[in-house]
Amino acid sequence: MTTTNQPVKVALGADFLTAFSRLPQKQQRKVREFLDKFTASPEASGINYERIQRAKDANLRSVRIDQDYRGIVLKPPQGNVYVVLWVDKHDDAYSWAERRTCAIHPGTGTMQVVLTAEAAAESLAETAPPPIPAPSTPKPASRALFDAHSDDDLLSLGVPSELLPIVREIKTEDEVDRLESILPREAFEGAFLLAAGYSLPEVRSELCISHAAVVDTADFASAVEREGTQRQFVVITDAAEMEKILAAPLEKWRVFLHPSQRRLVEMRANGPVRVLGSAGTGKTVVAMHRAVWLARHACGQGEKILFTTFTRNLAADISANLKTICTREEWERIEVLNLDAWVRRFLDKQQFSLRLTYEVPSVDDIWNHSRPNSSAGNGVMSSKTRRSKHGKPT
Repeated sequence: MTTTNQPVKVALGADFLTAFSRLPQKQQRKVREFLDKFTASPEASGINYERIQRAKDANLRSVRIDQDYRGIVLKPPQGNVYVVLWVDKHDDAYSWAERRTCAIHPGTGTMQVVLTAEAAAESLAETAPPPIPAPSTPKPASRALFDAHSDDDLLSLGVPSELLPIVREIKTEDEVDRLESILPREAFEGAFLLAAGYSLPEVRSELCISHAAVVDTADFASAVEREGTQRQFVVITDAAEMEKILAAPLEKWRVFLHPSQRRLVEMRANGPVRVLGSAGTGKTVVAMHRAVWLARHACGQGEKILFTTFTRNLAADISANLKTICTREEWERIEVLNLDAWVRRFLDKQQFSLRLTYEVPSVDDIWNHSRPNSSAGNGVMSSKTRRSKHGKPT
């Protein structure tokens, strides 16, 4: 039974955003109308929760969007947490719910949407490569990939207990890749790193997996606030936030962060911090969320956050993306400018006239052509800086 002395929490799942993005515009408008009512009062009499008879998860409910479409919602028996998990045509929505459960992992405390064992086996069978003819001389049976790790090791990385037998059968790295379609994100990444040769402590460190002393698997209110859960679920705090999310549902970088990214975004540093990573690892995403966090929590009256990069095009892209994740007030506290433009503006304020040049035979040519003509100075800038005999910039 729902208690009334707790604030109501309504969350959207990443899978729901994917499903929402595929709907025709007419149905998207109806889903938005439903969500406006639902987030305002998920316990209102107009929200008709219907049990899904063949679902293995007794907490899943169907809600009516219109005559043809249904949403799937997690409605736990205790606490005031409601999670919108999926939306689809009536029969397809019910089929989705019958093949999944939504539960709190007892080891990591993360809320997960998990395929049933039967559905996972079917999914793997559908994607299995064609069989290879058996060799004339039988090869010895290959060893399972995770034989060196105990069940507790795999469970500690977020592998759901019901899918443990399937993970245990994996023998090759190619088969590990196929696990991505059936395992929760944290569990797949853990299995992938183990298969790549990482030790168990290294995997836990890399994925920022921490373990609570005791996990209450019925406490969804606590689960939705954990870092691991926030990779796949977002708690809606107001209508404006929800509208931003639904405006571009496939741009999940705006909403969901890996725990290691979130810690960089929200850290309190005493000096410069360098973040290293290869292309595509999310450095720019972290930097954008960091700028918004600083504007929200660390920017004093009259102060601004400078977000600078090397090219005008990238600065323009970052500006456009930042506007989608911050409020108007936060945006007014952030300045995005490529480095050359910032330097030019700074020197202009110092009354230093200049021209920019990027193609010169040598650094000495720059200085030979410099002719001071005022107390403020006159010069030519280049991407290089002249150094004195002592090695210091001049």
